[in-house]
Amino acid sequence: MAKAPPFISFLLFSAAVLFTFPAAISSIGVNYGTLGNLPPPTQVANFLKTQTSIDSVKIFNVDPNILRAFAGTGISVVVTVPNGDIPALANGMQARRWVSANILPFHPQTKIKYISVGNEILLTGDNNTISKLLPAMRTINSALVRAGVRDVKVTTAHSLNIIAYDLHGAPSRGRFRPVWEKSILAPILAFHRQTKSPFMVNPYPYFGFDPKNVNFAIFRSPYKAVRDPFTRKIYTNMYDALMDSTYSAMKALGYGDVSIVVGETGWPSACDAPWCSPANAAWFNLNIIRRAQGQGTPLMPKRRFETYIFGLFNEEGKPGPTAERNWGLFRSDFSPVYDVGLLRGGGRGRPAPALPAPSTAGGKWCVAKSGATNAQLQANINWVCSQGGVDCKPIQAGGSCFNPSSLRMHASFVMNAYFQKNGRSDGSCHFSGTGVVVRSNPSNGGCKF
Repeated sequence: MAKAPPFISFLLFSAAVLFTFPAAISSIGVNYGTLGNLPPPTQVANFLKTQTSIDSVKIFNVDPNILRAFAGTGISVVVTVPNGDIPALANGMQARRWVSANILPFHPQTKIKYISVGNEILLTGDNNTISKLLPAMRTINSALVRAGVRDVKVTTAHSLNIIAYDLHGAPSRGRFRPVWEKSILAPILAFHRQTKSPFMVNPYPYFGFDPKNVNFAIFRSPYKAVRDPFTRKIYTNMYDALMDSTYSAMKALGYGDVSIVVGETGWPSACDAPWCSPANAAWFNLNIIRRAQGQGTPLMPKRRFETYIFGLFNEEGKPGPTAERNWGLFRSDFSPVYDVGLLRGGGRGRPAPALPAPSTAGGKWCVAKSGATNAQLQANINWVCSQGGVDCKPIQAGGSCFNPSSLRMHASFVMNAYFQKNGRSDGSCHFSGTGVVVRSNPSNGGCKF
């Protein structure tokens, strides 16, 4: 998996950015694994259709029982060619037979959206399979076209071990590993451009983060941020850095226009270390959902990423460390492991839950320092309001804290809201040295801090 980039410990914000947030989660995909004593596919499909806002699933095979179960649900399905089948499918006749057996009997009643030819093939190190990957993608695509199926796109999912980070750890200098860059990945990207199919990646901050900077991996504060010395963009989380490194590598080869789909990402709710918990998994996936719905990244602002969270269920049948069995949003009885707003209420998706602000009893507030510049204050507002979980409406026109219309007052209000939400720890009032903890209540008239 991708190696964590180097870290620096200061933040610099320089531009005002407008952010918009969905009132409710409208759509998201999940990876549907089946290792364990899980409910039958018909129950799974009915649950997703009637009780969640999940509108697409990705499976790791072409299980006919699953494909039949999702027929008529309107839920899109991504199927996967098993890695071991790839060499044979580089043959055109074998590819046509595979499409006839695994796609044509189900589509379009089942909305098959993508065929992922294998999963993380470059990570396997199997040179024969790697050499047959693109030929198999081409033959399967040709078989689909020959059969008159033009709405199913062919792709393959990549681990981010395909990225080689430079010594600066700068996302804008992300490049593909030389061993694969020109010989494997450039032709695959050319195929994607030609067929208008997406480049699929699996960005997992969980694999490769710095244990001394866990918060950077899970979107929490305080953290050590990364400043790209070439673009001067600030990275407040590892996920954005991984995505922008991927984009930079694609752009360096001339394929920055190819769309990106996030095939897998997530955070386990339990593992053999303290950084796995339901609260951390929920916070990570809430932030992933926000990015899927258009928050974007520093190099791809407001860009929507079709995203498949890993995974739908805790899979008790998986071998290996504890984490392997605890990636799920739901348990096998359909009860949520944690809430990220995907369950429907009254037929509509519920708003993504904000973490409750702790009591302010004890007399601690966070306000802007007197020496903070207007640019720094505006940057603090932009950043807090982009993170979610803090209600920034009171500082908007007509809100209880809009008047006095002071940038310092507005910044102090949102900085304090963030401070209170994060347990009133002194570190959550740092704001690159522009915040200070006070003991006197800064509330002003109807504006309550």
